[in-house]
Amino acid sequence: MDTVSVNKFRDNLKNFVEQVVSQHMPIKITRRAGDDFIVVSADDWEREQETLYILQNSDLMRQIAASMDTHLDGDGYRPTAEEAEEADEIIGV
Repeated sequence: MDTVSVNKFRDNLKNFVEQVVSQHMPIKITRRAGDDFIVVSADDWEREQETLYILQNSDLMRQIAASMDTHLDGDGYRPTAEEAEEADEIIGV
């Protein structure tokens, strides 16, 4: 993560915002007389919030662990060829 002063950030706001959005790299902004802060794109913020929600939800984490066990054992659900084709059409493969 890049770190810049609040003055440099302010002077180059447009460039830094474009960098954050296009490269998905947050920037840490430092201030002499206050707490530092982070600039992050809205998409990245939402993705992080979803991840935190899942990690903090013990029921979801148990479901994920059980699903991984099923997958590793080879006992998971296997779609028919027709179902697989339909899924491919939905996701555009």
